[in-house]
Amino acid sequence: MQYKVKMTVIDKKLYPELQAQYCKDPNAGACPCYNVGDEFIFERYGNADDFWHLGLNTLKQTAKTANDTAGGPNFPHCSEAWDAISRYIYTGLQGGSIMREWMQDERVMIACCSDGTRPVIFKIERIDYKVLHIDGINNDFCRQKIKNALTALTDVQDIAFKDNFTEVFLAKDVDDTALKIAVENCGQYIVTKID
Repeated sequence: MQYKVKMTVIDKKLYPELQAQYCKDPNAGACPCYNVGDEFIFERYGNADDFWHLGLNTLKQTAKTANDTAGGPNFPHCSEAWDAISRYIYTGLQGGSIMREWMQDERVMIACCSDGTRPVIFKIERIDYKVLHIDGINNDFCRQKIKNALTALTDVQDIAFKDNFTEVFLAKDVDDTALKIAVENCGQYIVTKID
């Protein structure tokens, strides 16, 4: 089993009375680093190691430009946010329980940065998946046939075809043998490896 972490900005708060009382700029306003709806994906498979690069290039969706948003190509995550959320991201990337007995789903955590006058609130989710190395995929018809077979299995949520492998996203663990049989029953495809 492999793991990714999806992080979504679900809210931003602003306490102008605290900024007026304590900040050098009493009108500093809301956090400029994140936007509600920003989505980030952290990966650690193959050559990807987003955690150790402090989330640079993890931004996948934003209402602004990627260059001006944390997690984009030019702007790493804010240190106040990273300090508060990095442990949950690391735990998820390792396949651990992010917050057992606190959240309804131990793969999810709601956390916020430590800025007391303009905190940003994040939803952090562990995404479970398996990587299938499949020989014989030649075109979109092959991919669709394999996707239909795999998504017909209980607990398979989605499929993503990459250049050299296929990601199978899971609600719960699915036996490797079931995945292999589903693919190989589609025709001349061979599953050479499952990570």
